Amino acid sequence: MTRFLLLWPMVLAGLLWLAVPTPSAAHETRPAVLDLRETSPGQYDVLWRTPLYEGQRLPFAVHFPEGVRQITAPLLLAWPDWHLESWRLAAPGGLAGRRIAFSGHDASTAGVVVRLASLSGSASSAVVTPNRDSLILAGQGAAGAAFADAVLLGVRHIGYGIDHLLFILGLLCLTPARGMLVATVTAFTVAHSLSLAAAVLGFVEVPAGPVNAVVALSILFLGPEIVSRQRGRTSLTIRRPYLAAFGFGLLHGLGFAGGLAGLGLSREALATTLIGFNAGVEIGQLAFVCILLAVTASLRRLGIVRPGWLAYAPAYLVGSAGAYLTIARTAVMVGR
Repeated sequence: MTRFLLLWPMVLAGLLWLAVPTPSAAHETRPAVLDLRETSPGQYDVLWRTPLYEGQRLPFAVHFPEGVRQITAPLLLAWPDWHLESWRLAAPGGLAGRRIAFSGHDASTAGVVVRLASLSGSASSAVVTPNRDSLILAGQGAAGAAFADAVLLGVRHIGYGIDHLLFILGLLCLTPARGMLVATVTAFTVAHSLSLAAAVLGFVEVPAGPVNAVVALSILFLGPEIVSRQRGRTSLTIRRPYLAAFGFGLLHGLGFAGGLAGLGLSREALATTLIGFNAGVEIGQLAFVCILLAVTASLRRLGIVRPGWLAYAPAYLVGSAGAYLTIARTAVMVGR
C-alpha cells in the first residue's frame, strides 16, 4: 500500500510540471511564415515572418536551394508579435519541385507555414513541423497532407497549451458526475470551436495580450470554485459548470486562434487548416481528459487512502498557476 501511495505525489508532480510556464510553452503555438509569390518567370517576392518572444526574434532561418539568389536588399519591419523581412529573389527554372530547408525550429516551436503562389494563379500551402527540416515545394496544394499537418499542429497546440490543460483540469474537478462532465466538456468544445473559426476567418479581431490575460484569469477563477465545492458550498458555476465552460471557452478559442492567425493562407487552404487544427485540438483535449479519468479510476480501484488535505491539491494547483499566469501576462501586456 505504501508503494501505491507514491502515485499521488507523482501525479501531482506531473501536473505541477505542466503548470509551470516555460519560454517554450509560451511561444510554441506561433509558427514562422514563408510567403513566396512569383511576380515574373523565375522571380519571387519573399515575405518571411518569424515570431517574437518577449520582444526577441526566435532563431528561425530559411535556406533556399543552390542557384537561387537574392536580388534586392531586405526590407525589415518590426510588428508587436512578428519580425518581418521582405526581398526579391531569382530562381532560374522556378521554385516548384525544389527543396527549401529550415533551421532554428525545434520541439518547442510550431514549425513553419509555407505558401507558394505562381504566375498561373495556382497556390499551395504546407506546414513544416518541427520533426522536419525541409520541404519540397509543390505547384498545387496537397489537401490530404495539409490536413494531416494541421491536425498535428492542433495536437501540439493543446499539448503545449498549459493554460488550456489547466482549465480542463479545473472543469474536471468541478464536475464529478459523468453526465455533467460530458455536458461541460461539450460546451467548452462548442464554444472554443465557434470563437476559433470567427477569429481565424476575420469576423472577430481581439488583441492577443488581453485575450491571454483573461484566459489566465479564467484558470484563477476556477481555483476558489473548486475549494468551495470541496467544502460543500454552492454557486452558479458549481451547479451549472457548463455555463462557465461555454463562456470561458469563447475566450480560449480566441487564444487557440493565435496558432493560425496571420498565416497568409489562401481561403481554400485556410478552411482545410482550420478544420484540421480544430480536430487536432479536440484529439489532444480528449486524450488529456481520458488520461486524467484513467488515473483517477485506477487510484479509486486500488483503494488508496489519501490524506484529507490532498483533496484540495488540484484546486490550489489550478488557482496558483492561474494567479501566476494572470500576473505574468498582465505585466507583459502593459509592457513591464
